Amino acid sequence: MQVAAIQTTPVPDLAGNAAEHARLIAEAATRGAHVCVFPELSLTGYTLDPTRAFTEDDDHWAPIRSACASNDTYALVGAPLSTPDGPQVATVVIGPTGETLGHYAKRHLHGAETERYTPGDHHLLLEVDGWTLGLAVCADAAAPSHAVEVSAGGADVYVVSALYTNGSESRIAEQLGHAAGLGMWAVLAQFTGHTGGYDTCGGSGVWRPGGAVEIRLGRDPGIAVATLTRP
Repeated sequence: MQVAAIQTTPVPDLAGNAAEHARLIAEAATRGAHVCVFPELSLTGYTLDPTRAFTEDDDHWAPIRSACASNDTYALVGAPLSTPDGPQVATVVIGPTGETLGHYAKRHLHGAETERYTPGDHHLLLEVDGWTLGLAVCADAAAPSHAVEVSAGGADVYVVSALYTNGSESRIAEQLGHAAGLGMWAVLAQFTGHTGGYDTCGGSGVWRPGGAVEIRLGRDPGIAVATLTRP
């Protein structure tokens, strides 16, 4: 299975970000990716405004649905999601026919998030091409128990959508290395550039089980595609 970790710099325009997601999905698909992973709150940028939360069937998803259906590709997209439990920092899963397959809500909220969003209360395991993907959002990966629980649930791949600021490079290595040390592939999609008042450090990529780096991006926006293999 081929996975794309997509590193973006969002703009303050939801429709523009959605169109760029669609373009990047199509580009990743031309490079063989069947799963496209985007950063935390990738559709809006890291703007903690729960009044901007929207539902899984909002019209903003239309270009992303179309891109997934046209390219037979899954997309894992970060968005502030309006749910019956309240607004959540979520990763929404769009399937290869353009349908919404579900969402994962960030369990370990951080800083101002704790006052504005509702934490998730369960893991999400996604089955793709015989692989089991366990989802995480940013600070989830900082809690060692999160990856342990996902691995124990049967995940082959730990998929992190995040925001890491400048100076966090060692945290990336530690947290993704922890998941890889449990025997899972580890995938990170995070921002580069400025969003939500933060300067981010890039470094999205894929780690092999055991912790060796398969592919990493630098500080420019881009797409890191890796082919996952079994031992």
